Amino acid sequence: MVPSAHEFEVEHETAARRVQPRIRVLASKPRSSSLGRASTPVYGPGLQDLKHTFSQFWRRQRGVWFFNVRGDLIAGIVVALALIPEAIAFSIIAGLDPKVGLYASFTMAVTIAFAGGRPGMISAATGAMALLMVTLVAEHGLQYLLAATLLTGVIQLLFAWAKLARYMMFIPRTVLVGFVNALAVLIFLSQMPYLIEGDVTMWLLVAGGLLIIYGMPMLPFCPKVLPPPLVAIVLLTLVVVLLGLPTINVGDMGDLPSGLPVFLLPDIPWNLDTLSIIFPTALALAIVGLLESLLTASILDDLTDTPSGKNREAQGQGIANIVTGCFGGMAGCAMIGQSVINIKSGGLGRLSTLAAGLYLLFFILVLGDLVSLIPMAALVAVMLMVSFATFDWSSLTTLHRLPRADATVLIVTVATVVITHDLSKGVLAGVLLSAVFFARKIANSIHVDSRRPEGSATRTYTVRGQLFFVAVDKFIDSFDYREPVHHVVIDLRHASLWDSSGVAAIDKVVGKFRRNGMEVEVKSPAGESGELHEKLAQHHKGVDLSASGGH
Repeated sequence: MVPSAHEFEVEHETAARRVQPRIRVLASKPRSSSLGRASTPVYGPGLQDLKHTFSQFWRRQRGVWFFNVRGDLIAGIVVALALIPEAIAFSIIAGLDPKVGLYASFTMAVTIAFAGGRPGMISAATGAMALLMVTLVAEHGLQYLLAATLLTGVIQLLFAWAKLARYMMFIPRTVLVGFVNALAVLIFLSQMPYLIEGDVTMWLLVAGGLLIIYGMPMLPFCPKVLPPPLVAIVLLTLVVVLLGLPTINVGDMGDLPSGLPVFLLPDIPWNLDTLSIIFPTALALAIVGLLESLLTASILDDLTDTPSGKNREAQGQGIANIVTGCFGGMAGCAMIGQSVINIKSGGLGRLSTLAAGLYLLFFILVLGDLVSLIPMAALVAVMLMVSFATFDWSSLTTLHRLPRADATVLIVTVATVVITHDLSKGVLAGVLLSAVFFARKIANSIHVDSRRPEGSATRTYTVRGQLFFVAVDKFIDSFDYREPVHHVVIDLRHASLWDSSGVAAIDKVVGKFRRNGMEVEVKSPAGESGELHEKLAQHHKGVDLSASGGH
């Protein structure tokens, strides 16, 4: 069993602590010469400390980068091959030359391998980001898009420094499941044109690819070191080339670049007018990119049972987009489909992400002619496998057992994404709907109990629960304003006040009682609720509430 990066690092640090005291003793003990005089130590203290620091650094990096070398390098090949047609397709969606998407995928993958917070996650040019830049490219061209990419990275860095990634906790699990299922549906639907417009040859090749991918793990004599998606790509390519089968291939998607990306700054006027043009697009790209990246990181956390640094990932996305903008690429973010391919193919560490980027550049520059021969049917089969693996099939069997609110949120999230083809809109709809259901549920927790001792002219109302804007109407309707009593006590010591609407509701209740000639005593809650009540309430400050019934 391959040890995880964390286990590897802990094991080697423990060994270092056992060995280090002995090293220091030997290094500090002077060596005696034949004349009885002490000679200079072999290693001085400064050199010894430097060696120790380098040793610790190497052990740490080895535990992060080189604990799964074979699996990471092989998975990188599969991911790189799958990135090529997608990067070309996303460039076409945005109205750009294919090399813009390919360069972006290379720089994003290489940069995020070092700067990201989720080992094994693949970042590159994506469809969701491409859709957001269509208008900017059509109206202002590539140079303004490159400037928007740079600004996207800067905004993401600001979000990271503000530690906004911690607010991922506000995304409910049902929204996350809906996001995953919707993405699986989008991946599946994106492959349908190849099947619908394809011929019998395309269908047979796709079926053969799926047979290889799902059949290989069942064969006892097949080496597990070879990922089935890579085997399917190689075998189907050989079949198509050797038999001369007429079918669409990667080369038909667009021309591959023939040179390395070059460092350059956008050729635009650097003024406020330019900022007003690129800022809306950059802000949308930054938000959508971070949202997809952080959700993808959470999904990979579950797949690998390992944690990730969400804030570091947000920072890494910003750095990667700045680098990408400087090398002529479009803005990108994490790709859940390619990330799942990487994990399923055995890629676990940062080396797999770096390898994917380097392989991508190698394939398009050195092996471009061979890569162009890969049939799209092979990549369609791989993407269909990703779609099936991404979908949470257990959510279908448990849907009828979920609370109605949770089931509604899940369905609305999936439907919104599938209809709009925008993952951010689906997540936003799911979060807002979850907030509405949560507020309604909490509002129902407000209860008002009353008691009036026999023969007494005083009615005491005891309020329990959460009083905020959603619960205001129920709170106000819980009192009898026409009961013939002289004195009313409203006991708020067991209630919690959350906003000004709750305090205004108290004033309104007091005003109604006073308008009917009753004396009202309000017992204030404790803690922060009491402070809010003391600061905002008007009923105890000599304000006449009998005329308006509140404020």
